[in-house]
Amino acid sequence: MIRNKKKTINRNNKKINRKFSWKLLLGFILFQLIFTVITAPFVLLYGPFEEAKKTYVSSAKASMNYQWLATMFLSDEKIAELTGENEATVDITNEDNSLIEIPKAKDDTIEYQMVTGDSNAKFKGYALVIKDPTRVKVGITSKLNKEGETVSEIADNYDAVAAINGGYFTDDEGAEKWTSNGGIPVGYLMSEGKELHNGVGPGSTTMVAITQDGLMQVGKFTVAELKEKNISEAMTYKDKETLVNGGEAVPIYEESSSPRTMIGQRKNGSIVFVILDSKNPETRMAATLKEAQEVMIKLGCYTAVNLDGGKSATMYLNDEVINNPSYALGERPIASGFIVKR
Repeated sequence: MIRNKKKTINRNNKKINRKFSWKLLLGFILFQLIFTVITAPFVLLYGPFEEAKKTYVSSAKASMNYQWLATMFLSDEKIAELTGENEATVDITNEDNSLIEIPKAKDDTIEYQMVTGDSNAKFKGYALVIKDPTRVKVGITSKLNKEGETVSEIADNYDAVAAINGGYFTDDEGAEKWTSNGGIPVGYLMSEGKELHNGVGPGSTTMVAITQDGLMQVGKFTVAELKEKNISEAMTYKDKETLVNGGEAVPIYEESSSPRTMIGQRKNGSIVFVILDSKNPETRMAATLKEAQEVMIKLGCYTAVNLDGGKSATMYLNDEVINNPSYALGERPIASGFIVKR
């Protein structure tokens, strides 16, 4: 007789100890970051966040080098809708300049002022009031169409007492693309009646122009019209960035926030330079165009326009830069600016 013996198997309860994996955690975090970066523009631009969408698109379009952040995801029609480019164009050519009185007596003084907004404003600023408008000229890099120079360098080249950055520029040709060396101006430049750069041919472009007598005009001009109006200084600026015309605020459509550079003229003929920096040096958030417009009106400008801002925004006075440029390396190389001769 054979007995079936039950084998008793004693199993020890073993705890499973899994080691914590830093590699797994880092991989998960990296995946989340990549996923967020890829999907964030789609969530922002195709989601219900209308105000954030307008700010994003306006900021991208305001930059010369980062417009692709908007054009990659949206059609030209949608971008125009968000930035207000579909709004009726404001007529800025019928300004009554007869109300501006150019002083006959020459006053070589330059008045310096600090500029502040309300308690919620993200900007701080600086203003120079040049009493003799005939001292204001267009200055350019000495290496035009090849390489830009800083506002300080341009001022030194012209032996200028004051200066601000001016027109927009690009790096599409004449230098390694997207090096941001500031060499090639956009549009048209004239100084002391001499054409310095013509990127518009016989056509018209939106310009801030100053006559030999010191009268500042804004609007769309052809080169032929500049000669007819006895213009001495001329610089292209962006359409829809006229801030004040005939003493009245011009409708503003852009809502992005950035350091600003502006030029204006009072009824007494004084020309005003303004820079608006960010209060927080760690961010480029500063003034909206609407806030910039309000500053120029408070400063008594009868005419005013917004120039190239952002990292280029720089103000120079008496051999030193008096604002805090947001460019990581200090002053950014630019193509052109407005200077004040000694």
